[in-house]
Amino acid sequence: MAQGSGEKTEKASDKKRKDVKKKGETHKSMDLCSSVMLLVTFGAIYIGYEGFIRSMRSLSGAMLDKSFIVERAANLTSKTVVAYYKDILFAVLPIVLPFFAVCMVAGALVHVAQTGPMFITEKLKPDFKKINPISGFKRIFSMRAVVDLIKAVAKVIIIAVVAKGQLEAGVQKFLTLMYVDVGGAFLTVLSTCLSMGILIGVVLVAFAAADMLYQWWRFEKDIMMTKQEVKEEHKQLEGNPQTKGRIRSIQRKMSAARMMKNVPDSTVVVTNPDHYAVALRYRENEDTAPVVVAKGVDFLAQRIKKIANENKVAIVENKPVARALYAACEVGDEIPPELYQAVADILIYVYRLNK
Repeated sequence: MAQGSGEKTEKASDKKRKDVKKKGETHKSMDLCSSVMLLVTFGAIYIGYEGFIRSMRSLSGAMLDKSFIVERAANLTSKTVVAYYKDILFAVLPIVLPFFAVCMVAGALVHVAQTGPMFITEKLKPDFKKINPISGFKRIFSMRAVVDLIKAVAKVIIIAVVAKGQLEAGVQKFLTLMYVDVGGAFLTVLSTCLSMGILIGVVLVAFAAADMLYQWWRFEKDIMMTKQEVKEEHKQLEGNPQTKGRIRSIQRKMSAARMMKNVPDSTVVVTNPDHYAVALRYRENEDTAPVVVAKGVDFLAQRIKKIANENKVAIVENKPVARALYAACEVGDEIPPELYQAVADILIYVYRLNK
């Protein structure tokens, strides 16, 4: 059975790919961006562990100092509470901002690596289809939504399994927390969270790599074209056959008109005599060899002969030479060496006639 004309069976052309990219549509895995950002953040904290611990210890020591707490409690007002939280904020920001910056840079690099550099304004335009309840209902129950739901559930399961494994492995550490000071407990919890975060990040990156392949497959499937779309695109790129024929006809007429202007300056017109006519120009001090300035068959040949007669240009009948010149030369070409002798004989004949 023949495939329906509306069925997408053809791979997307280069033009189609450029068009969809201009609209901001390309294959990318947001899961890959988020998982790499998570892994890089925990990795950065792990690398800068000692500095991070010193900063957090200093901050927590200052905030939990008894004299500091008593002083703040004695002067507790709405203004002092706001000031207290501002102090905490400005103390925490220098500690977390470097890790936040590393996280953002990693996310941006992964995004650019997937899509290439893109600046799209198309996505900024309001799309009222997105707030259409019917369209929204269709999106909720689409196959894409089902796949996204399955991925979300899979990620939750992955995180839960990894977290459970890490907590079970560190249960002995947590039982000893009641016997250590606040600083020691903080270090134990932080160490466990770091190892858990890095492991979760590694597993999610592997999961996201598979998602990236799926996103590429889905994108390629979405941008496939029907046979009719391919035909329409070819028409746009190459032009309608009728239009192309008219353009070629106009070009031939313009070329013939330019060619006819050269006939009055020619030295001789060699004819078939009825079907072929080739106009040659030879200026002794300018041309290294005779040059074809016009040529034609049938109607064009008759026009060349007519213009030659009107401008008193010699016309010589020589069937083999006329055919050979027409076949071997284009307008503007010098005659080939193998025709030198035959054309020289014709030119000598013309010069004698003129004398």
